[in-house]
Amino acid sequence: MGEVELKDHERIDDLQIKGYRLIQSRKSFCFGMDAVLLSDYARIKKGAGVMDLCTGTGIVPILLKGKYETGQILGLEYQEELVDMAGRSVRLNDLSDSIRIRQGDVCRVMEDYPRDSFDYVTVNPPYMTGDHGLTNPDRGKAVARHEILCTLEDVVKAAKWLLKPAGHFVMVHRPFRLAEIMYCLKEHKLEPKRMRLVYPRVDREPNMVLIDAVKGGKQRITVDPPLIVYHDDGSYTDEIFEIYGKGADLEEDR
Repeated sequence: MGEVELKDHERIDDLQIKGYRLIQSRKSFCFGMDAVLLSDYARIKKGAGVMDLCTGTGIVPILLKGKYETGQILGLEYQEELVDMAGRSVRLNDLSDSIRIRQGDVCRVMEDYPRDSFDYVTVNPPYMTGDHGLTNPDRGKAVARHEILCTLEDVVKAAKWLLKPAGHFVMVHRPFRLAEIMYCLKEHKLEPKRMRLVYPRVDREPNMVLIDAVKGGKQRITVDPPLIVYHDDGSYTDEIFEIYGKGADLEEDR
């Protein structure tokens, strides 16, 4: 593994896959279960090129590299401090030949990147609009949670531009925006093909939705079986352990 310098507020977390590690900071938004479930749901084909929008600390590109034999992965992030942190995590794991982190604006991908250039686009976007919940006073955390720098439609437009015909757009989001998500995807010719709802417990409402849409795909969606996170006694279900990998430290979720 490579050697990198840490800042005073940073730590290194073990991702429990291929020995990969991630630099995180107490000052910024740390990754949670949604990023892990997104990387598992993506099902990247061998050799495929991937763009991860709103990449943050680079967690999704590194997990994708741990799970699949991908081609080149590019992570796009607006906040310069996160770009720096993600880049150092890539170097820490000796992945500079296969993962690139770039500073950039989701709203400008049509100016900055060629059309039809990726097989997959993944995103764990900000979930909340200005009307949803309290905005964190810390700008970095607010940007991660609220649509301050880009909206759902901005992300969908970017994915449509970046994807090759029949390319896949894989996203994790919140079910309370599902009607808006489906309308936006279809409006921009990204046809929802797979969907899975994630429930904290079997008797609770879902709190995450995983969606795989295909650029120019035909109309037909498969609704996968629900994913339950916890048993009634508060322990994790077998499928969650399987997704994370045996022996994973699930307490790393934030």
